[in-house]
Amino acid sequence: MIARRWDARGVTAPLLPEYGRRSLAEVLPALLAAIGVPGPPPALTVPPARAAALLLVDGLGSELLRRHAADAPFLASLPDAGPVTSGFPSSTSIGLTSLGTGVPPGAHGMLGLSLLAGGELLDTLRWTVQGGRTDLRERLVPEEVQPVPTLLERAAAGGVAVSVVTLGEFDGSGLTRAALRGGRFLGTYALGDLAAGVLGAVAGPGTQLCYGYHRDLDAMGHLHGPGSLPWRLQLAQVDRLVELVADRLPPDVVLVVTGDHGMVAVDRKYDADTDPVLSDGVAQLSGDPRARHVHVRPGAVEDVLATWRAVLGDGAWVVPAEQAVADGWFGPVVAPQARDRIGDVVVAARGGTAVIRSRVERFISRMPGQHGSLTADEQLVPLLLAARRPTG
Repeated sequence: MIARRWDARGVTAPLLPEYGRRSLAEVLPALLAAIGVPGPPPALTVPPARAAALLLVDGLGSELLRRHAADAPFLASLPDAGPVTSGFPSSTSIGLTSLGTGVPPGAHGMLGLSLLAGGELLDTLRWTVQGGRTDLRERLVPEEVQPVPTLLERAAAGGVAVSVVTLGEFDGSGLTRAALRGGRFLGTYALGDLAAGVLGAVAGPGTQLCYGYHRDLDAMGHLHGPGSLPWRLQLAQVDRLVELVADRLPPDVVLVVTGDHGMVAVDRKYDADTDPVLSDGVAQLSGDPRARHVHVRPGAVEDVLATWRAVLGDGAWVVPAEQAVADGWFGPVVAPQARDRIGDVVVAARGGTAVIRSRVERFISRMPGQHGSLTADEQLVPLLLAARRPTG
């Protein structure tokens, strides 16, 4: 089980990711071991199988699933080998890269929805200038921004038939190339061809590995709030999707369902683009509304640290970069390239707090559902094991 901690005042401490033991980085190594791909002993255990399918449901947090189990009876009935932790920041581009590479964020260097790299503020989901439309795939080559080889590449090199089943618009995208390169890409448009694509990818014969991705639960949480009626109805659709796939699985295939992060509703927003107190001494701000890297002007670190702590109060954990690194927020090792992307001050939101950017991140700043921080609601994701149910 994931350990909960409290500080000396009895206040909940950050839920630090359990890198190397129970995090997203340990999921694919377990699946590769299950289908017989040689490698180090995995930290997690998945039953042996001829083929394996991994379905990642964006925004499927363990705590949310537990609270709304009535809306997802099939998912709630599955054996859960989790929960596992997302990683920090607990956001999609970071989680998918940890999943795809098998290493923590400090090793792969994808450290925020927006990332300061090569002098550009990179939107790591769209691979564009943050707040703009300029495609950066030529100036910031995805395989160089994230150079760690993927586990899909390793599996394919070992003779495994690897498939990536996700939205067609992601074909050749910066994030796909950075996090999930190495598999045959199968583009989807709706739940039907997602289910069919996953099933077709593991139909056999031979050793096969399929990664499938569903986006819409996360979208409903962002737009309407986690636990809202639209979110719950979408969860019911996800539940039916998994049941349909599980009922049609070949008997020698294992299906694993997980998420990349959970989500919280935010009700206290601080606007770093319009608040002169928060912007004083700040050279650049990257990351996510719930997990910010504050890049500070020369000589201003102590002042900015004190100011952000005073303004955010108990709404965030605000620490200098050295403490975040030493405490293992990004993993046991932080590569030099990754260290340059960490802010001088690192902010992880608590409660319903969000640090928005109303000018640079107009769309996401308006959203009532957010994620990225070190709370249980954001960090914990399930690891559900499904197989075809016996008939008769």
